[in-house]
Amino acid sequence: MRAKPTCPLCGIASDALGAIESRPAARIQARREILGGVRPSPFYSLVAALSWPVLRGLFRLRAEGRENLPTEGGYVLSANHVSNLDPWPLGLPLWPKRYLRFMAKSELYWFPLNHVIKAGGGFPVRRGERDIEAIETAVQLAREGHVVAMFPHGTRQRKGLVKRYQPKEHTGAARIALGAGVPLVPAAIAGTDRLSRLGPIRVRYGKPIPLDDLRDKEPSVAAREATDRLMAEIERLGEGL
Repeated sequence: MRAKPTCPLCGIASDALGAIESRPAARIQARREILGGVRPSPFYSLVAALSWPVLRGLFRLRAEGRENLPTEGGYVLSANHVSNLDPWPLGLPLWPKRYLRFMAKSELYWFPLNHVIKAGGGFPVRRGERDIEAIETAVQLAREGHVVAMFPHGTRQRKGLVKRYQPKEHTGAARIALGAGVPLVPAAIAGTDRLSRLGPIRVRYGKPIPLDDLRDKEPSVAAREATDRLMAEIERLGEGL
């Protein structure tokens, strides 16, 4: 039996992607609203301006390696995950020129929180499922010049656990970067799990992961190899934070 052609991004059958492409006009319009502009929204800028002195002063946020971040175009920014608050200190050093777009659990999209999440850069994802639409949205965002934040571990990492019990890393960040043809940038973050002790919070950005030699490989193989490179660099960046 002949195998169905699949999408080079995520290995999903092309007829499934065709169904997405033929979705009703209302859903297409909703997706355009999710994409939004590359510049931060007024709400995002307001919250950033108010929280910047708090993070810098009270929690002693310091960011290293900003010179490694692409100055133009979209990219995937991928980091370790230790707290639900990780996206904010990870993305705030990019403000006011750029801001992060990130996946947020669809369960959080109830009024009025849905408007807050959207203004803050979030877009919905159905956790526990292979959400084709969320992946497609992330790829489109990166192609249109946005910075898409991804956490390969998916769930927060717990300290003190034996390594075999740590959550297995996902290949989504690499798949999105490869599918969109944008840089995959590693980062490490520390201190967001000890806010009750007032930090300090540290962020370190690394140089983009080399991907050019992987683009002609079978998608799942390329994504796994890119993820291995990414995780090794995230671990290296986290040393001493």
